[in-house]
Amino acid sequence: MNIDMILDRIFPLPEHSKSVLKTLISEIEFPKDIIIIQAGKVEKTIYFIKKGIVRAFVPQENQDVTFWFGKEGDVVLPMKSYVDNHPNYENIHLLEDSVLYQLEISALRELFETDIHIANWGRKLAEKELVKTEELFISRQFRTASQRYLQLLKEQPEILQRVQLGYIASFLGITQVSLSRIRAEI
Repeated sequence: MNIDMILDRIFPLPEHSKSVLKTLISEIEFPKDIIIIQAGKVEKTIYFIKKGIVRAFVPQENQDVTFWFGKEGDVVLPMKSYVDNHPNYENIHLLEDSVLYQLEISALRELFETDIHIANWGRKLAEKELVKTEELFISRQFRTASQRYLQLLKEQPEILQRVQLGYIASFLGITQVSLSRIRAEI
């Protein structure tokens, strides 16, 4: 997915504003199994996924807890760093060789001060991420593991083809054995 499509999915910008924003965005490639964002650090960069799959997780004593998967077209946005310039709480792990677009948060903040269209784009970005977080929270609190699996199957079937079952089980909040049982029932 190209950067124009990704930016427009967030919020359409006038061509001049989009051109200015794109001058700050560069493309970078990473091999799989790299952690591009580390918990406990103030992150300086936003990423947009051109190619690849990522997972967001929080390390725990016995095992990591995966709470989000991103794929082509998605934004990798460490919200605490983006909003408050504070250390973020999640790790972002590349599950495939990936091509990402990167944008420095400080440069984006400078544009917020000079271009109202880009400032509105940044607000829409934060709003969309908030809604995504709210949907994940509600799903985790009020749906069974089977319902969450069916939702994943319906909304992001490619995740099930491209992500290890252990990560999917962690995302659903269950063991791999329970996930196998659910899959057998469906």
